[in-house]
Amino acid sequence: MNEEHISDIWTMFKEYTDKKQMELVAEKYVDLLADYGVSDETFKEVIGTDSYLDEAISYYLDLDNVDDDDEEWDE
Repeated sequence: MNEEHISDIWTMFKEYTDKKQMELVAEKYVDLLADYGVSDETFKEVIGTDSYLDEAISYYLDLDNVDDDDEEWDE
């Protein structure tokens, strides 16, 4: 499955999804795609399609987490 398939399927189902459940549905969609073997690179190529999907992919790939233990602070 390539990035075009992923975004086309998401766009189609997004139209029929309750707005209150959109974030959860996006997360479950990304989890399902990962279970079916979609690569991290393919997920990265999908970013920019939709804000809900972008958030779910970023969460799955752990793109937003910054490791604070590596930062040095002057005391």
